[in-house]
Amino acid sequence: MPLTIGVDVGGTKIAAGVVDESGKIIDEARRQTPAQDPSEIVDAIVDLVHEVTARHEIAAVGVGAAGFVSSDRAVVLFAPNLAWRDVPLRDQLESGLDLPVVIENDVNAAAWGEFRFGAAVDAHDLLMVAVGTGVGGGLVVEGELVRGRFGIAAEIGHLRVVRGGLACGCGQHGCWEQYASGRALVRMARERAVEGDAVLSAAGGDRANINGQDITRLAQRGDELSVALIAELGQWLGEGIASLAAVLDPGLVVIGGGVAEAGDLLITPLRKAFSESLPATDNRPHLEIRTATLGNEAAIIGAAELAREGQ
Repeated sequence: MPLTIGVDVGGTKIAAGVVDESGKIIDEARRQTPAQDPSEIVDAIVDLVHEVTARHEIAAVGVGAAGFVSSDRAVVLFAPNLAWRDVPLRDQLESGLDLPVVIENDVNAAAWGEFRFGAAVDAHDLLMVAVGTGVGGGLVVEGELVRGRFGIAAEIGHLRVVRGGLACGCGQHGCWEQYASGRALVRMARERAVEGDAVLSAAGGDRANINGQDITRLAQRGDELSVALIAELGQWLGEGIASLAAVLDPGLVVIGGGVAEAGDLLITPLRKAFSESLPATDNRPHLEIRTATLGNEAAIIGAAELAREGQ
């Protein structure tokens, strides 16, 4: 089977991996994202792919982009952390690479990676909930990636959960990701930490320096505030997943993203809140909740596999 490349384009870095038919990354490279210039981002992707194609024979390239991707998988309609608005990315990359290119939303790509090679390899369907700076989603039903009529299905982070709530980067207020993401975790910590708290001490006494990695690390060491903050995040996630289950009825939810590294500190309150919030909870089957297994490589692996399959 031919090798393919998966590219994960984020707001701060672009990572490319050469992936074999078993989902294993055999070579990789990365560089910083020139996030404010669309043409420079394209050039950076092309240069990165050329770097690894010089060492391998490649059949196709898959690109996971953090944003809305058109239904024909050709145009990035909108990217919240990149200067992409209606960018014909597939054509631009195919012109620069002379290879077939597949464009996909990054969480869709991660969901496909987990479905084909990760936590959902034994499943028929899954809902991927990626908890990082925001909350992203990917949906697989009966072995098919669900993209929606316009290509932007499963933008679950923008489900409105609080009327008139916190402002969101999408232009609305009260979106789920404002309460259930890594950004929300940091915001809560900055609001609640007082002098003497380990979270504030780890930040050198400056609230602006509080970050999710420190909160997770301190929670794993038993810090009371950090444990409570992650538990509250888990509650928000569990309640939201219960609402999604009422609509989608998936058999499996996979929790990914950086916040998932908190493990049971997050998953235990998440499962509890899910069970308590699910409609008719005592009279229906409950879905299974697992943590992702591919980590930060899920989008690379998934994008490469979508390119291999010509999707």
